[in-house]
Amino acid sequence: METPLFDPHHVPRDHRSGYVALVGKPNVGKSTLLNALLGKKLSIVTAKPQTTRHRVLGILSDEKHQVIFLDTPGVIQPRYKLQEAMMHDVREAVAEADLIVFMAEATKAGTDELSLERIEGRPAILVINKMDLIAQEQAIPLVAAYDERYDFEEIIPISALNGHNLDVLQREIVKRLPLGPPFYPRDMLSEHPERFFVSEIIREKIFEHYRQEIPYSTQVNIVTYEEREGEKDFIDAEIVVERKTQKGILIGKGGQALKKVGTEARRDIEAFLEKSVFLQLFVKVRDDWRNHDGLLRSYGYKP
Repeated sequence: METPLFDPHHVPRDHRSGYVALVGKPNVGKSTLLNALLGKKLSIVTAKPQTTRHRVLGILSDEKHQVIFLDTPGVIQPRYKLQEAMMHDVREAVAEADLIVFMAEATKAGTDELSLERIEGRPAILVINKMDLIAQEQAIPLVAAYDERYDFEEIIPISALNGHNLDVLQREIVKRLPLGPPFYPRDMLSEHPERFFVSEIIREKIFEHYRQEIPYSTQVNIVTYEEREGEKDFIDAEIVVERKTQKGILIGKGGQALKKVGTEARRDIEAFLEKSVFLQLFVKVRDDWRNHDGLLRSYGYKP
């Protein structure tokens, strides 16, 4: 963990700071919640499960607290080495966190045993998300099932999408964090470099525009990120796929499919960076990269 940045003249004695891991199965709304709490889109969000691959760090600060959120990949039983690396990120986040926000979906019956096993013995708040999709009383059996299965410190129904009860959740999180100074400057939103978020935005567009296995077989790497005085920043990105047939689908007839991805990604990148960019995409084939230790390490995973 980082060494706290402590200035005794500017940090109140009752200041609280700590790490909070967002944990749960795919598609329960962890990334949507992170973005809503921060008031800025850091984690990409799509309708497809397993969109998040890395843990995404987001920092929420004010004069009296600093919450360092760790948005984690959805908990699954791994089928290949990339997914094993994703679950490694979940384990690390749980181990580092002062508090777990365990997320369940209001519309799904039964407890998420696989995710519960990951947090065993750790202090946790249960968050029942997507309450806007059901009547409040319909969640009672689900809450009872989780309450019987795990000793949660608090159970809070929310809607991350429309902001319902997020103020309550934030208040309950903060009061459970340790007393101490901030770990990061108060104006800092994340420790990830800009190129990380650029690659994630491109990957989000691939998830939105392609079906079946294509999004899950795709890795985005920023080859060049050049800030240029007086002209658009230059970004050169490679999209890695596992087979030549996937490359053809990704590019599309006459390159139109890839061009559409690039156009939409550039628009969102410019909004995120608040500057104009020139985005160049090309596609590369790397056979079975999701099971290749060396490639996974070079792409920033820990197989």
